[in-house]
Amino acid sequence: MLVFWDQRLVFLATPKTGSTAIAAALESLAAVSIQRPPLLKHTTVHRYRRFIGPFLEAASKDNFTLVALMREPRDWLGSWYRFRQREETAEDKSTAGMSFDDFVRAWCQDPRPAFADVGSQARFLRPRQGQGVDRLFRYEEIDSFVQYLEDRLNCEIILPRLNVSPPGLTELSPETEAMLHRAAAEDFALYRTLLP
Repeated sequence: MLVFWDQRLVFLATPKTGSTAIAAALESLAAVSIQRPPLLKHTTVHRYRRFIGPFLEAASKDNFTLVALMREPRDWLGSWYRFRQREETAEDKSTAGMSFDDFVRAWCQDPRPAFADVGSQARFLRPRQGQGVDRLFRYEEIDSFVQYLEDRLNCEIILPRLNVSPPGLTELSPETEAMLHRAAAEDFALYRTLLP
């Protein structure tokens, strides 16, 4: 999470949407940068609106614009699947030797096994009640997000390639694809509301 005090702007770090690269590029411009632990780095909209936002607005006596990125849900799960294939991943969270189809089927379960327990973008980005994100951008069109940040921060931004998931096959059977669309209905619905 990055807080730009003078610009009254907060960037929420949705997992697997380039947040590490964004933080690396912009941390020096931020008044507050929370990179560790992951629970704080990836503060949800609900936690921000309940705890952090009210504090910032009381201290500044002004409103902050809350921005974030969202990735196409199937692609987002593909990134998690590939990320967890790395050798250094803990055994209970590793997807090594597993197909993407098996990973997605596990993600659709309730409860999810540890290797597939990666949450949901809809749960991350939607508040339980009240206001959500002010501006939500598609990860697949990150250039428009970078342009927005350049305008707000009045500087050129060049994003490094960091924390990129390794390549891998992410094919799904038609049955698993249908299962995913049912289980991630909120994610797909939210993603469809974002303008290209």
